[in-house]
Amino acid sequence: MQELKEFYRNQLLNDTVPFWFPRSFDKEYGGYLLMRDADGSLLDDDKAVWIQGRAAWLLATLYNTVEAKQEWLEGSKIGVDFLEKYCFDTDGQMFFHVTRDGKPIRKRRYFYSETFAVIGMAAYAKASGDKRVAERARELFGKCIEYATTPGLLTPKFTNIRPAKAIGVPMIMINTAQQLRETVGDPRCDEWIMKWILEIERDFVKDDIQCVMEQVAPNGSIIDHFDGRMLTPGHAIEASWFILNEAKYRNNDPHLVELGCKIIDYMWERGWDKEYGGIYYFRDVYNKPVQEYYHDMKFWWPHNEFIIATLLAYTLTKDNKYAEWHKMVHDYSYNHFYDKTNGEWFGYLHRDGTISQTAKGNLFKGPFHLPRQEWYCWKTLDEFNATLV
Repeated sequence: MQELKEFYRNQLLNDTVPFWFPRSFDKEYGGYLLMRDADGSLLDDDKAVWIQGRAAWLLATLYNTVEAKQEWLEGSKIGVDFLEKYCFDTDGQMFFHVTRDGKPIRKRRYFYSETFAVIGMAAYAKASGDKRVAERARELFGKCIEYATTPGLLTPKFTNIRPAKAIGVPMIMINTAQQLRETVGDPRCDEWIMKWILEIERDFVKDDIQCVMEQVAPNGSIIDHFDGRMLTPGHAIEASWFILNEAKYRNNDPHLVELGCKIIDYMWERGWDKEYGGIYYFRDVYNKPVQEYYHDMKFWWPHNEFIIATLLAYTLTKDNKYAEWHKMVHDYSYNHFYDKTNGEWFGYLHRDGTISQTAKGNLFKGPFHLPRQEWYCWKTLDEFNATLV
């Protein structure tokens, strides 16, 4: 366990973070240039807004929890300033995709840009002591609650013929509230976190068929069509470790531990590729064909989430099953995704584990899931190992 802790610490500080920074700081326009190829060369100078927030969170979190390094504090500020200056439309909603100099290209029908701006601003506010940015993070969290609870406030993607809701909203809002609570605080967090956990447990976790749905009808029933049957193991497992993280916060609450571990059990069985190893991207709840052609590819981020979830489950339960699963997904990931030549991870593998393409940064991948995994596992093992002394 001590060796594993040192492994995650070393990978984070001596491999993953140096791949991205300082070269990704945009000294001319602010923010970060994150769309990079295997060797770190720039593929595109556009900016994904949600990853700007994620990178600001990472740098401030390193400052808050690892070392008060001025480069990390100033680096986080670069991202927060860019978000505030360029990334909000006149209606208050954030953009999703902007040019290098902040001109808007695209908005989305969801509010994930906002959730990552919240955690980035909140972590920076804690690091810097900036009370204005802290209040801005709380205001934006309130806006996220509005978006999550007010149908029609954002332009819907679909008509109302076949209404559905996705696990992504309660899942990401749990983490947003946890990060806000951990950094600058907000009295709304505890109550809302439990509401969102209850929604996942009530509507998305299906004990009768042992799975966690990606989307359901408003009443929690399964929608028997392609989109409705689709499972996303990575999203479910991300929710599981947010729930286990909440269990830790609440003195190892036994019900939350049981719920988080149950989700891991269900989605390991559904998600692990028994032939080639690794986590499938999509599955069908009834094992029918999946609509998306990339359903059997191996994406980087579900593996990050499984690594965290299995380790956290083991430290909370001491059940060796989770230690074994952690080793399986850890070994697969660092043998297949990790670039031993240039550092960091490739994002996309074919089912057999061969590399599909070499990009390490684009509109969806950047310095977040991997460094968060290595940071969280390092800190979790640090706490756990201290209890063994």
